[in-house]
Amino acid sequence: MTAIRARGQYDAPPPRRRPWLRRHKWLLLRRASQFGVIALFLAGPMYGVWIVKGSLISSKTMGVLPLSDPYVALQSLAAGHLLASTTLIGAAIVLGFYMLVGGRAYCAFVCPMNIVTDAARWLSKRLQLPKGWTPPAETRFWLLGATLLAAVFAALPAWELINPVTVLSRSLLFGFGYAWTVVFAIFVFDFLISRRGWCGRLCPMGAFYGVLGAGALLRVAAKERERCDDCMDCFAVCPEPQVIAPALRGTQKDASRRILSGVCTNCGRCIDVCEKEVFAFSWRLAAVRPTGPGVFNTREGAREAGYSHVETTEGRKP
Repeated sequence: MTAIRARGQYDAPPPRRRPWLRRHKWLLLRRASQFGVIALFLAGPMYGVWIVKGSLISSKTMGVLPLSDPYVALQSLAAGHLLASTTLIGAAIVLGFYMLVGGRAYCAFVCPMNIVTDAARWLSKRLQLPKGWTPPAETRFWLLGATLLAAVFAALPAWELINPVTVLSRSLLFGFGYAWTVVFAIFVFDFLISRRGWCGRLCPMGAFYGVLGAGALLRVAAKERERCDDCMDCFAVCPEPQVIAPALRGTQKDASRRILSGVCTNCGRCIDVCEKEVFAFSWRLAAVRPTGPGVFNTREGAREAGYSHVETTEGRKP
């Protein structure tokens, strides 16, 4: 028997999805940024175009602008090493930049290991593998402290000998050796043992940049959270889903619409996938005012949620 599906004249049409590019804008920008950084470092040794010299640890752009990883610089200081003035200047520039845009934006837009772990997550979801073991969230901060203690006792930045980010970035320039082993181990760990386990739970470098970005000015905000239909798409794609709820489910006592946690990577994936366009980037000190309507029990609650025009509907006939 042939089934015929009909829609009455008063039924709402099915919702239209946003264009593909809008649903993947920030993901595409992240990949362009990550591969663009790799290309800048490779352009010199491969093609003789020396825009950037060095690696992600320490580099100089156009022979003028020094950039140094502040996490590596901190390990060197803990080891008792004196740093060159260019290294200190480069670390200060990077510190200032990530204090503005969010420390873990480094993880989302620069770190080459993010490409590896995202690939592991994509494949595990395609194969419908279980999420596996989830280490405690504070583990990365303990490991961050351990790497600094290791630098003190070893009198050198010992973690950098096996740091996957350092190993991978250097290997891209000087050839792969044991780097393949390190990268493959991280991929297998995220693929089979703990989905998002490395970046989200263990990486001490991510922990450092999370602390650095705790007061960052650029934040993701649930500007239109009244539109939320509880589809949970944002939680599904977010590498740190625990940071979303305070902004999305804010109460009258805590009405902040911004994601204020330093571990948020500012990756923009929640903005990409939300069909209701709840999320947007916002400056920390700017007022976040919703544009859609909202319903509250009190006028004070509406004011705290950011509404400038409040109207009472009590007693009004439908």
